[in-house]
Formats: sequence, C-alpha cells, structure tokens
Amino acid sequence: MSSDERVREEYREECAATALLTDKYELTMLAAALRDGTAHRKTTFEVFARRLPEGRRYGIVAGTGRFLEALPQFRFNDADLELLSDFLDADTLGYLADYQFNGDVDGYGEGELYFPGSPVLSVHGTFAECVLLETLALSILNHDCAIASAAARMVSAAEGRPLIEMGSRRTHERAAVAAARAAYLAGFSGSSNLEAQRRYGVPALGTSAHAFTLLHTSADGPDEQAAFRAQVDALGVGTTLLVDTYDISTGVANAVAVAGPELGAVRIDSGDLGVLARQVRDQLDALGAVNTGIVVTSDLDEFAIAALRAEPVDSYGVGTSLVTGSGAPTASMVYKLVEVDGVPVAKRSSHKESHGGRKQAHRLAKPTGTIVEEVVHLAGQPPADVDGLVATALTHPLVRSGDVVADLSLGPARERVAAGLQSLPWDGLKLSRGEAAIPTRMVDATRQA
Repeated sequence: MSSDERVREEYREECAATALLTDKYELTMLAAALRDGTAHRKTTFEVFARRLPEGRRYGIVAGTGRFLEALPQFRFNDADLELLSDFLDADTLGYLADYQFNGDVDGYGEGELYFPGSPVLSVHGTFAECVLLETLALSILNHDCAIASAAARMVSAAEGRPLIEMGSRRTHERAAVAAARAAYLAGFSGSSNLEAQRRYGVPALGTSAHAFTLLHTSADGPDEQAAFRAQVDALGVGTTLLVDTYDISTGVANAVAVAGPELGAVRIDSGDLGVLARQVRDQLDALGAVNTGIVVTSDLDEFAIAALRAEPVDSYGVGTSLVTGSGAPTASMVYKLVEVDGVPVAKRSSHKESHGGRKQAHRLAKPTGTIVEEVVHLAGQPPADVDGLVATALTHPLVRSGDVVADLSLGPARERVAAGLQSLPWDGLKLSRGEAAIPTRMVDATRQA
C-alpha cells in the first residue's frame, strides 16, 4: 500500500467514526418520519448564510472537499446502533444499519466567494437520507468557511507577502488540521502542522522556538551563538533564526556571525514589530545580509498585517487570531429544507425567513472582470438578460447518486480564491466596516417572510 493510499484509508477509518458526531434531533426526526410515512419524500436541503459576520464583506467557501470525503463513510456501525437503541425503535435502527447517502449534491466550488443568501451547497434525496447530514455539513462548513474567510482577508492585507498558518497549539487537534487546510486554500503559503501536510499536501514550514535557544544555557550563562550554530548545522544557512530571545540587536549580530550574510531569514516574535523590523533591516544590511528576510509573528491579525505593509517585513506567521473565534467568527451557515416533492417550502419566522425552491446561482461581472452582483434563481432558470455583463455559473454537480464527481484537489480552490479577490470591487476589499461587497439578488425564488 502506497503512502497516499494509507493516508486515504486512515481518513476513511476516521470518517467512519463520525456518524455520532451529530445532534440527537436528526435521529428523532428520522424516527418520526419513518413512522408516519414521510421519510421517503424527495427533498432538497440548502446550506447558506443569512448574513455575514459584522464587518465582513465577503466569505470564502471552504470545507466542501472535507464534507464530500466524509460523505461515503458516514455509516452507523454495531456499536453506534447499540447506543442508539436506548431511544430509537427497531425500524429506525434497521434503516440506520443500512444507511448510505445515495442522493445528489450541488454547490459552489471550494474557494469561491459567497455572500448572504448564496446557496453554497444543495443536498437532494429523500428526507431520511438528507436530514441526517445537517450536523455533518454545518460543523465542517461553518468551521472551514470561517477560517478561510479570515485567512483571505489576511492574504489581501499582506499584498503578496507569504503567510504561514501556525495556530495548531491554539485549537483542538483535529480542528488544527482542518484550519491549516482552509488557510492554505485561502492563499497561505503553508502551515506548521505536519498532519495537514500528510493528509492534504499543505506545505509544512517551521524551524525552532525560544526553548531551543534557552536550551543552550550553561553555568556560564546563555550561549545564543551555540543555539544558532546547531540549527544552521542541522538545517543549513537558508534557515530562519529566532533573534528575540534576549536582545534583538545582539541576536541579529549573532545570527549573521554564525550563518554568514546568506542567512535565509530572522524571525521577530515580540515587541513593536514595525519599529523592530526597520531596525533589524538596517542592521542586516549593514552586516552585508541584504538578502536575509524578516519574518514577524506574535498575535497578528489582518489589521496588524495591514499596519505593517509599509515596513520591511517579508513574511508573516499567524496563529491565534486565525484559528479562534475572535479572528474567525462563525460563518453562520444554516441547513434548511427548501423543497419537498418538487414543491418549494420556506420558513416564515421573523428574522429567520428563507427562500423556497431548489436554487442555483450565477455571478454577473463587467467585461473587465469586476463583479457587479450575484443572482440566485430557481434551478434551471438562469437570468435571461444580463445587459452586457458576463454571467458565470456558480452551482456545479458535486455528487451524483452518492458518488463524488467533483475535483477535490486544493490547487483549483486556491486559484478560485485568488481570482475571486481580484474580481471584487476595490471597496469590497476594505477591512473597515461596511456592507457586503456585492448584492445578492433573488429571482423567482418563493419567499415567505
């Protein structure tokens, strides 16, 4: 078995244990529907966000690939069924024992922009097979869309300078892998997380922490040069040396003294990063290390990155603000029933109304590529007159009869993010508060407000 096959097999085993990572009411609804005969009615469920987080002007679709990978493995084993027998009847347990999703899924490609009302995922099948997927779909998409959307803002703020995701120590161990994938999808250069490299091919990056420098301390005191020498001997002069364990000026001098002027980079992890970056750049140039880069870390977010654009910073390391709720607020995705046996259905609740019917979407742009609006319409009824604008279909087949038909590789997703950010109106890229970057227009969608 090849290494890639082994990774896929391990992931299948992990996914096979996810059937209980769901909410109880999915199963009680199933039981009631089986009892009254409605379980096998043909339905469409839709994933969308009613609104963007405050201050956000666009979102990035992420997690679709993870959802589609998990879908064929979403099965209930004997141990699961034994646990569920405490509250489910024999008919429901029998249905779950044979459960496998055999329906269709349509949706936006990973890396695509989304806005309020965008039908990013549509799940088609019987009520029984679709309702069970609500928690799986939302737990994956809400997490990954939030991370990717935050990461994309940081990519825009960095204006082409590389970013490294390094938040593994600030989140759940499995969430860390998903976060690394979402950040890479959104345009980060790589991640510190090795499992993300193994599972998804995300480039793994990293060198050393302060502990390694502190390790090289004896009764005579700290020996920073010894630490740097050990790292260079192991990793070569192209490595990045962490220079702020003690005094930064001394650290830079020691780094160049050990590695020479061809040192790859130095990293600053504390203090006033803008001021220090200028000082370090001047010092490196004076020492002849004119090509040595400067990496900054330390609780960076998109606003801090934007504030450092005028400084001689070559790359950024981002952790806490990317993988936690403060930097990546929830995407607020919901999973709603919109059609039953071909009849549109919609929720009427105040402030939580929905638009009925199976829907698709097109994005309208000027010939120059700048997006004008997103049009959401009933399936098979695209906008007829676009007034000289270019219409691009956003909804594509992802699963047919239970089989994944979409390309799940990250390369095309990264290209979509880059193209999407370039196509936004300039105002839509601002980090300041404002409305969604472009309007979403509902056409012929049944709405019950």
